[in-house]
Amino acid sequence: MQITDILVHKVNLPLITGYRWASGVYLGATKGIVEVRTNEGIIGWGEVATVEQADIIAHDFASRLIGVDPSNIDDCSRRCLPEIRTLLNTHDSGLVKAFGGLELALWDIKGKSLNLPVYSLLGGPVRQEIGFSEYFALLVPNETHPGASTPLEVARYCARMREQHGSTIFEGKVGVLDLDTEIQMVKEVRAAIGPDATLRLDANNSWPLNTARRALARLEPFDIANIEDPAPTFHDMAKLRQHSAIPFSSHLPELRLAVELGVPDTFVLNVMTLGGLRETMKFISACEVMGVGFWFYSGETAVGTAAYMQLAAAIPYLSQPGQSLFRWYADDVVAELIQPRANTVPIPNVPGLGVTVDSQALTRCKERYEQDGVLSQLGVPREMHYRQFFQQ
Repeated sequence: MQITDILVHKVNLPLITGYRWASGVYLGATKGIVEVRTNEGIIGWGEVATVEQADIIAHDFASRLIGVDPSNIDDCSRRCLPEIRTLLNTHDSGLVKAFGGLELALWDIKGKSLNLPVYSLLGGPVRQEIGFSEYFALLVPNETHPGASTPLEVARYCARMREQHGSTIFEGKVGVLDLDTEIQMVKEVRAAIGPDATLRLDANNSWPLNTARRALARLEPFDIANIEDPAPTFHDMAKLRQHSAIPFSSHLPELRLAVELGVPDTFVLNVMTLGGLRETMKFISACEVMGVGFWFYSGETAVGTAAYMQLAAAIPYLSQPGQSLFRWYADDVVAELIQPRANTVPIPNVPGLGVTVDSQALTRCKERYEQDGVLSQLGVPREMHYRQFFQQ
């Protein structure tokens, strides 16, 4: 089998409405969908996080892999990446992340060619369904959505998710409003979801150290299972640990420093950031040895989510539910949007990554990118004209 073509499709996945977080208003995701074709008619799908990484694949990696056996992933890696020990002396991490997205497509091809799910290539399934959290935040009202502008409205949204979908795991944004209002929001959410539900928070590094100390003390009564990035650095988190037993997590994959300082307790990362399935498995194994937790973060298309699910299906240590924005996506590159029930999504028992990209959906998402550019650069929603494509 040989690779005959590699395409990268830049796509926009809008949310039903924007949500507020520490850096402004998040409207949706701009991603690169990687399509690898072979001479045997097998197509593999991958995903990269940025248009810059998409360009690396299209303009640099693709020509190096034409005619190469896609099942020899190590050979493909050597052709695309400098020797790993010298890589960061000459490049930034963009090359690794770009290959991480491309590598997903190679695994997809490998599984399809052997008629096996990727999790079978990783040792076989240890679970039949994957856990995901609900997400909550202040939602921006628009012409089709009422939004959620107050602590009580956010809490009522969480209560609906529990009633309608059986959700008992929630994670939400803080570090957006003044501390008094946000403590009130957490209080209202806890009351709405009940004492048995899991409640996580994400501050996105927005609290200065003195604010974080006060916030943690005031959050103690609400049984917080985890706070993500409650302070700007791991050293600041170590100082916070002296004042609070609430677990911390972070998106920064600095395992050696975390072990040295004793914080964070968990890393929240994605497959592409770490360089693909193989590098992610190495990182997770090291976390397990050192007693540091790991779960996946939100924001990917169905392709990236499928990669998470294959790993979580095969690795016993990945027992904690990942983050999820599934309820808020207005569209995706698949025909049917992922919708968890009772915090879980079944693992697809089909060859490869277990995801089928729908041509019409892919075209819609590409047209949005061509019209609007990168979603994160749009700012606060105006007319949100990209929604017209979805409604059509």
